[in-house]
Amino acid sequence: MMKGFNLPPIVLVYKIRLLSLLIVFASIHKASLNKGSDNTEKTAPALEVKREFYNAADATSAFNAFNKAYYSQTDKLYYSNTERKGIGAIWTQAIYWDMAMHIYERTKDEAYYSLITDLYEGGFNKYDGYNWNNTTTWFIYDDMMWWVISLARAYGITKNETYLTKAKAGFERVWNGSYDAVKGGMFWDFKHSGKNACINYPTVIAAMRLYQITKDQQYLEKAKAVYQWSRENLFNESNGRVADHKIGDNRPGYEDYTYNQGTCIGAAVMLYEVTNNSKYLDDANLAARYTQQRMSDSQGILPAEGDYNEQGVLKAIFAQYLAQLARVYPKGKYDQWAIQNANLAWNNRDLTRNIMHRNYKEACPKGVVQSYESSSAVAFMQLFVPYNSK
Repeated sequence: MMKGFNLPPIVLVYKIRLLSLLIVFASIHKASLNKGSDNTEKTAPALEVKREFYNAADATSAFNAFNKAYYSQTDKLYYSNTERKGIGAIWTQAIYWDMAMHIYERTKDEAYYSLITDLYEGGFNKYDGYNWNNTTTWFIYDDMMWWVISLARAYGITKNETYLTKAKAGFERVWNGSYDAVKGGMFWDFKHSGKNACINYPTVIAAMRLYQITKDQQYLEKAKAVYQWSRENLFNESNGRVADHKIGDNRPGYEDYTYNQGTCIGAAVMLYEVTNNSKYLDDANLAARYTQQRMSDSQGILPAEGDYNEQGVLKAIFAQYLAQLARVYPKGKYDQWAIQNANLAWNNRDLTRNIMHRNYKEACPKGVVQSYESSSAVAFMQLFVPYNSK
């Protein structure tokens, strides 16, 4: 069942505005009653007006604060936490690279373009030049596929052929090692112990990005095949819930994670954009509504995933693909939902460091905070900036 009554964000906004107006009218009325015999108006206490939403400048400040807290100028990658003693997990660096692309696409600021190229260099130096055959650096298939996705996207921005070459080679390596040619679907690890959502839906996304760039039909066909397997084995067609994994012939293992919902959305949207098949869009909406109505609280606030672990980055992935759905299906009003979440996180930020936390409903801790935990609200703010904001 739905967790309580899910009041649409726009209704909340109107109620807040109405309440503010009533307060103002009450203050004016009270002031008029307090006029003295000399007909001079007594000074009423000033009302504290709180801005309803963050703006574009705040979104930039949030990203810059994230960089200040976590970015290593030496390594050209991100630290795992504010102690700045160790670089974060390999797959999360690809997500942070995407965040740099988010802000560049929003602002077109050349400083962020330079950051995109620097992060490629940082990954190149750290991860054996993106040598996909190094089974020490790369030890599970989804780690590679997150980078393939980001490399393809970076090519779309920079037109640097090296990025495309690396993306194509990475996709081929994962496909050859992971795809089950007999039963379909992608294996998550080198031992082929199970087929997880975190490799199957990202494979569709990577294939679709490469198809959009190259127009090579093989990528589209592979995307369709993996998506169909995923829909049959990892997707609840009645409510949009995405299973985390399927091991052998066992039933799907259902665990709710926002990044699985997000990559399902992204895969479906990208296929819809190319094929114009509305069934893909229906799947994307169903997955988004499940996340909004079943995984979020009664006010629509997303779950606080990642109890001091890498799962803190999951909502950054969800944000990216929810934004794609919001663009192709604006009447879904996903932007209002996203802004509601990001605004709460921003209002609860650490005012000293300007960093945010994975639990949007609570104040960001003052001590050690992980980059994983701080990332998702930053991503939301780049992808969903309130209208008419400056």
